[in-house]
Amino acid sequence: MDLDSDSHVPKYAQIADIFRRRIARGQWPTGFRLPANEQLAAEFGVSRVTIRQAVELLARDGALEAQQGRGTFVTGGARQDRWLRVETTFADLAEMYRDTSPEIITISESRSVAPLLPEDGKAAAKYVFMRRVHSRAAQPYCVISIYLDESVFRRSPKRFRSETVIPILAELKQPKIVRARQTLTIGTADVDVARLLHVPLNSPVAEVRRVFTSADGTVIYLAEVTYRGDFVRIEMDLRP
Repeated sequence: MDLDSDSHVPKYAQIADIFRRRIARGQWPTGFRLPANEQLAAEFGVSRVTIRQAVELLARDGALEAQQGRGTFVTGGARQDRWLRVETTFADLAEMYRDTSPEIITISESRSVAPLLPEDGKAAAKYVFMRRVHSRAAQPYCVISIYLDESVFRRSPKRFRSETVIPILAELKQPKIVRARQTLTIGTADVDVARLLHVPLNSPVAEVRRVFTSADGTVIYLAEVTYRGDFVRIEMDLRP
């Protein structure tokens, strides 16, 4: 199997990501004994040291366990990585962000024009743009670009800079959010996203676009979010 030799992501990390996908898809079920390091090294065209590094990475995550004299086995821990729910109601989305308490790294902040579509609603006078990486236990799971109505941002700039935005918006009495919608598409990680999320180039990602509007139709919040594909879980109630 060919790896991306031009990627900034080390080969052992690329291999670990492939192992994660095999576990998540059930190709390597719980209790499965991995092939010998020599066999895996031949499959990927790397040294046994590189395979050991990949295995050690997943062992630290609890997905694999090396048993002396027996081999390396799948523990099933990787299945629990899909902790990130893409919620389908505004209230559930706000609650999810309260519960996760992500570590926020702001990459940039500026004033910008929001890339609105005609069906989104009318533009606010000004927007504050924030680009961030959200992490959990030092593991980045999404890159998010936020366009927030500047008049809303100025109400609590310190909180908006240090906390996730949606729970704060949910607390506001005015402007009240009367319409909230999101679309989800499946894509692949480009060079920038791969670097920020620590995944191989062209890894599967979930791309979410969220738009919140106030009573007069003004878009007060627009977010473009890219999630690691191996963390995302979507649950929906299907109406009969």
